[in-house]
Amino acid sequence: QVPLVESGGGSVQVGDSLRLSCSAPGRTFSSQTVAWFRQTRLQDREIVAVLSWKYDFVYYGDSVKGRFTISKDNAKNIVYLQMDGLKPEDTAVYYCAGKSQWTRVLRHEAYEFWGQGTQVTVSS
Repeated sequence: QVPLVESGGGSVQVGDSLRLSCSAPGRTFSSQTVAWFRQTRLQDREIVAVLSWKYDFVYYGDSVKGRFTISKDNAKNIVYLQMDGLKPEDTAVYYCAGKSQWTRVLRHEAYEFWGQGTQVTVSS
């Protein structure tokens, strides 16, 4: 399977913004569920946001509600994660993941394909 490709990570200051991108070389996101997870060395992968490409359902983890926005570009076949009001606790490796059904969308083990991850570091 062709993996997903994330980009847009980096090192920023508290309160700054970043936009992550997730592309799918060789495949289409059509009808897929696409999610962003994040992971630190001390914690398992945590759901950040999920999008149903076909139905436009979205879900946000409690820790990012009101600050992060997941969106898609149909023409470019890209999923974005706009991160505003970044906090030090947002520091993590962010992963894009995809699956075919809108089921068990909060469970990282339910996802079929993944990107390599992109580091986000927020300094105070």
